[in-house]
Amino acid sequence: MRISPMITVSVALITLILVGIVGARIVQPDRPLLTDVSFSLKAISPNADGFEDVTEIKYVLNRPAQVSITFTNQDSGTVFHFREQAARPPNTYQVLFSGVVEGYTLPGETIEGVVERRLMPNGRYTWLLSVQGENGESATQSGELTISGADPRLPAMRSFEVAPQIFTPNQDGYDDRIAVNLYLGKEADLTVWLENDQNGPYYIAERTDGARKPGEEGARTFDYDGGVDNNMTPPPDGEYRLIAVAQDKEGQRVRREVHLTIKDSGKPNAEIVAQSTGRTVTWESHPYEDVYFTNAETPGKAVEPPTGVQSTLAVITLPQSDLLIFSLTISNYGTVPIRTIGPFPGTVYQYDQTDAAMKSASDREAISGAWRVGVQCERSESSYPWRWALGTAETLTAVERDDETLWYLMPGQKTLVWGAVRMTRLIPTRNPQKCFVALIHEDVAIPPLQNRVGEIDVKLEPKP
Repeated sequence: MRISPMITVSVALITLILVGIVGARIVQPDRPLLTDVSFSLKAISPNADGFEDVTEIKYVLNRPAQVSITFTNQDSGTVFHFREQAARPPNTYQVLFSGVVEGYTLPGETIEGVVERRLMPNGRYTWLLSVQGENGESATQSGELTISGADPRLPAMRSFEVAPQIFTPNQDGYDDRIAVNLYLGKEADLTVWLENDQNGPYYIAERTDGARKPGEEGARTFDYDGGVDNNMTPPPDGEYRLIAVAQDKEGQRVRREVHLTIKDSGKPNAEIVAQSTGRTVTWESHPYEDVYFTNAETPGKAVEPPTGVQSTLAVITLPQSDLLIFSLTISNYGTVPIRTIGPFPGTVYQYDQTDAAMKSASDREAISGAWRVGVQCERSESSYPWRWALGTAETLTAVERDDETLWYLMPGQKTLVWGAVRMTRLIPTRNPQKCFVALIHEDVAIPPLQNRVGEIDVKLEPKP
């Protein structure tokens, strides 16, 4: 009987496979799950002096396994974990060990914050490297390690103060910055940042005065404005964690954190609105009356705003000591409210007065961060000496804070601003003189395109 060629080929292939399997078993039999375990040093002194600070752990995994490395103090019996059921594929492994393990605290010890990584105490230890394979097989090897000369001090932060707890990065002059003050108990690298589950990290720079070196033991200060002062978009509103981590040269790491709230976050933006016809700034003259006189103690009568639309005339003429009145429209086109301070529109300034004359000694409202409209003439003795709020009490939004009232122009809102200056000073060599307005963000900047707006020549007619 003749055997089919297909059967002959199949038998030959099966025989070849079996021979290969048997040969592989003979040439390279199954190896143990864990082999070639060693420590390069049996004693270390982890003090960051560069001499015997670390030992190198080597081992070979021949099949996938979960790896654990522990150290048991031979005197106290305390077990410290370096690796705990870490999944590893087959490979040759090398890792440096400096005596730093998962964070822990000693009995009776109180440490503010979380100890994330810490040196084991000086002493003699039994190390155990154990592996658990996928099919239930396991293997262990052990030995001894001595630790001496370790610096036991932690890079603890003895104080950790963050203010304010409600952070509003919008340049309105209130709660615009976070101050982080801490005391570092040991030389260490410090990292401070802000985050939540959706945003961050936003790293916070340390404020230095040159007296201390980076990482030096002692008081440290960090400062954060949300990036707004550098024209960056600040973190969005929400609940955040402010985290500080200190790590020393030995690798010990301590973490502290507090919770804070961000609200009304954003870059403020406002502008003087160009009118569809006529001038952006309307100028008008009006006779002066004593009832208009205003200072911090005397609330004078408010002048009425100009009516109608003014042509694009280049010169306005008025009798000396009469009022130069202006009006314009302001728009908050940003995403956050912008704060403003008085005096309110309609206030009349004497030529030699400034906005300081309108503030009483009891006025606590901060100037820095507020927005105002200012007027200046070429012969003014200071920059924009006459300033007005971005609206009236009826058009602005009042916010009560610590027994004071703050005034805000809300996002998307437009308001009319007007006021007057009594033009008493006539300088023959500078008549006419140019006058103009600006939108001013106090102690921050005059925004682009908002300076020297609506310029006009003002000519005074001498008194008879």
